Amino acid sequence: MVRNIVILGGNSHPALTEHICNILGLPVSNRILSKFSVGETRCEIKDSVRGKDVFIIQSGGGSVNDHLMELCIMISACKIGSAKRVTAVLPLFPYSRQPDLPYNKSGAPLSKPPSEVPKEKYTFESVPATPGPGIDKTPSFGNDTDMSRVMSKSSLTNRNGNVNGNGHGLVNGASRSNGETSTSIDPTSAAPRPGLTTMHQQSFTTHDLQDPSLISAFQAKPGYKRWVAQAGTLVADLVTCAGADHVVALDLHDPQYQGFFDIPMDNLYGRPLLQRYIQQNIPDYKDAVIVSPDAGGAKRATAIADSLGMDFALIHKERRPTRITDRQNATMMLVGNVAHRVCILIDDLVDTANTITRAAKLLRKERATTVYALITHGVFSGDAIQRINVSAIDKIVVTNSVPQNEHQRLCPKLDVLDVSPILAEAIRRIHHGESISVLFQYD
Repeated sequence: MVRNIVILGGNSHPALTEHICNILGLPVSNRILSKFSVGETRCEIKDSVRGKDVFIIQSGGGSVNDHLMELCIMISACKIGSAKRVTAVLPLFPYSRQPDLPYNKSGAPLSKPPSEVPKEKYTFESVPATPGPGIDKTPSFGNDTDMSRVMSKSSLTNRNGNVNGNGHGLVNGASRSNGETSTSIDPTSAAPRPGLTTMHQQSFTTHDLQDPSLISAFQAKPGYKRWVAQAGTLVADLVTCAGADHVVALDLHDPQYQGFFDIPMDNLYGRPLLQRYIQQNIPDYKDAVIVSPDAGGAKRATAIADSLGMDFALIHKERRPTRITDRQNATMMLVGNVAHRVCILIDDLVDTANTITRAAKLLRKERATTVYALITHGVFSGDAIQRINVSAIDKIVVTNSVPQNEHQRLCPKLDVLDVSPILAEAIRRIHHGESISVLFQYD
């Protein structure tokens, strides 16, 4: 039995909290976590946490926004109650699929590259509203850019075509700045000055004529630079500002999430569970093929393949306008040979199950005999269960990082692995100040 420790659980996964407490030989601490009629979360810790080591277990599946708010309120309540240390244990970290890299679906950055535009099409709205560190607020202008020409265009005429009376206008191609009121003059009707072309009279100011090299140096950046919400840093800051001293997660979708925290953050792995299942439940697993359903999970899948001495294949999402061939299913291409072999799909998270079912369909098309799918987090939102039931997947294996009771009832292909021993051992080692690197040893 572990002493001087308090285990609190949110409403996201009470069964997992109970399993962890049974392994540690501790009772689940009493708390009130409910909602007012208006929808606000109410939290009250019934047991004393003064000077205790508090661990709050809250997963990110289901109503993720409500669970995240419950977590922050419980952390704050424990800190106000003089807890010695508060550790947030998040088997499925919320918003872990929204890192801070602003990329669109095609993989390109969410910004328009600078391009050549006519200078008369320049507007001040074309400058990005949010400059980056070390960049001027108006990066379109250089140190040697003539501002009088640009400013004169923005305030030259009103709707009637008259000068606005501020004394800055163009008369016969020259800039007037002596404070006198100018009248609008049609450049085409004005007599040309010696040595000047009509283009010079219409487009350039006096300074431009003195140094024509400034014209080519000025390049406006058209369009508005699009930005996306940085949910990764935001959630990390919310948990930290709520008072968490330590965060523990399981199989982060994006490992760079650890860098968003200013406090210790441990990322545990479900890889030992998946490897053990392959060794114990798949006959002749040495002859099977580990398959990654996308390029992002290739590193995760190859680690298991190398550890077990198995072959590896990759399914690549092809978005280029290529011709549909026999080895391409819609926009997916298989790299590797899976004919007449057992295939094991490895991924960290299944939400709508669209990618995993399309991958299984492609493997069947390539004459795979049996298709397994081993997943760490089975969220199964929307019609994911119905899609899996009619898919080419023979068996799908997930962990209980999120509740799976209802999913098991609806899907006969689903098997569930228990992650509570891994989380319980991590809690015990953190409490006693022991190293948790032993949990990263897979062999």
